[in-house]
Amino acid sequence: MSTIQHSANDFHRSMKHFSKLVQLSHLLRRANIHKTRGVHVTDLFEWALGTIFARYSFERANPDPRFSTKTVRNCLNDARTNWQRLVLMVAIHLINYVAHFADSRRTQALIIDDSLFKREFSKRTELLSRVFDHDHGCYYKGFRALTLGWSDGNTFMPLNFALMSSSHAKNRISTSRVCDGRTLAARRRAQAQRKMNEVALDLVDDAIQAGTKAKFVLFDSWFTSPKMFAALLKRGLFGVGMLKRSEKVYFRYRKRQMNVKSLYQILRRSKWPAHDNYLYSPIVYFEVNGTSMPVKLVFVTNRANANQYLVLGTTKTNLRPEEIVQLYGRRWQIEGFFKVGKQYLQFDQTQVQNYDGLCGHMAMVMFGYDILALSQREAIDDRTLGDLFYDFGRPLPDIAVAQALQWLMQQLSGLGAQFAGAEQIIDGIFDQFMQTLPSNLAGLLGNAS
Repeated sequence: MSTIQHSANDFHRSMKHFSKLVQLSHLLRRANIHKTRGVHVTDLFEWALGTIFARYSFERANPDPRFSTKTVRNCLNDARTNWQRLVLMVAIHLINYVAHFADSRRTQALIIDDSLFKREFSKRTELLSRVFDHDHGCYYKGFRALTLGWSDGNTFMPLNFALMSSSHAKNRISTSRVCDGRTLAARRRAQAQRKMNEVALDLVDDAIQAGTKAKFVLFDSWFTSPKMFAALLKRGLFGVGMLKRSEKVYFRYRKRQMNVKSLYQILRRSKWPAHDNYLYSPIVYFEVNGTSMPVKLVFVTNRANANQYLVLGTTKTNLRPEEIVQLYGRRWQIEGFFKVGKQYLQFDQTQVQNYDGLCGHMAMVMFGYDILALSQREAIDDRTLGDLFYDFGRPLPDIAVAQALQWLMQQLSGLGAQFAGAEQIIDGIFDQFMQTLPSNLAGLLGNAS
């Protein structure tokens, strides 16, 4: 990541610009973060983000003489802080700022995904549970970091998050501390123990109420279901997701009930031709609570295995198949966020055991990524030069090998003419070189001698 600042002065300037742009002091007060005494809260945030970029823990980081690490931990562990609201408000300010660099016609989209938040060696972490990792197919101790992001096709911004424990009591290793049910801390802990699809819809509702203008919601096969598509339609949003090749989910196609696998076999046996960018694109109808819902499917070839196929679906049926594939391709940006967070921003590298503190750590990780995304968007981009960018990037034309050798021989002959004493030596070198060449090249270079 070339945009990560390694100089303390550069990071200080980036942090000051970020704080002024999003009006961080005002947003901190709206998130219930207030200064009681001593150093200002923004200074604590700058020091905490500096340790994240340096990939140090609080104990190994360079201390600040104005405060101790315990002060920073107390700030993160404060149960009254609404970290989700703070992350959302910061992202909205950045989105409004980034909108000045983009065309107003550019399609905005929300992206939902989750990633493993490992705590393998923890025993007393609050709400610690056994969560299933889909990549490795086994259980780990930790949480699921449910994340909602925003994308305009160029820049990705994390909008909101929820650190999910298990909804089953048998999978929870550690219990939650007792809180008053009317407090923010109690609501946050109750949210962590709900079903992930329900919480994902709550995060989408918060983003829409905050002023996000996205009309599409992208998600992978784990979140894709007819109920999710229907719930988004009630909110005036269009879902774009990858469907599982399951035999348990049925729909109607030409008044016949079938699943994804049976539909693919019918399309293969039909006379429908396969296209270059996709295979088939039919419109099917799902039944959700007694209501028929049209969904446009797009069958595409799996690049990892040419003999297999992937199925994309959207409730925006007037989109062309190429647009659906292109729009779903943006979902990979949230995977890039998870990769950057785990490699550079201490995503799950923290010793905090309090659940409020873990939420505060996740907020710091997202603030760090916001700074990187802002720096990348404001950096000089040669692509803004238009056609000059493509002219500079156009490779030089290649010449044939015979032409290159012929040009070399002519240059050597010219040197022999300039230096009369060395003409015999050059002729000898040239004769030996011609004897080592294949007969076809030697014939082409005959004129050069």
